[in-house]
Amino acid sequence: MPTTRIETADGRAALAVVAAGGAPRAATATAVRYLLQLLDEKAPGNSVEVRVPPFGAVQVVQGPRHTRGTPPNVVEMNAATWISLATGGESWADAVAAGLVSASGTRADLSPLLPLRP
Repeated sequence: MPTTRIETADGRAALAVVAAGGAPRAATATAVRYLLQLLDEKAPGNSVEVRVPPFGAVQVVQGPRHTRGTPPNVVEMNAATWISLATGGESWADAVAAGLVSASGTRADLSPLLPLRP
């Protein structure tokens, strides 16, 4: 997670820009990182790594901590998919079925945590 906390107003403003369409890269990056921050607050832990390249990654969900190498539970997707899942625009099951999410490991199902409703 970024060392600088994204303020709620800044995160919501970035999400509004993204929702309006044609968002600049900076707004998309802020929206992604803000939503990852909310996920971290909702499900703190170190057993699942959620990656949204190139904008950010966070380790969440209580459980065994990994310290080196590739974590055993990894979820990866693009920015548009992450924003849609986190805000309720798309369901976890639909995104996984469409191949928009790569999820590996026994703890990699984020459906109980989504949407975040920022």
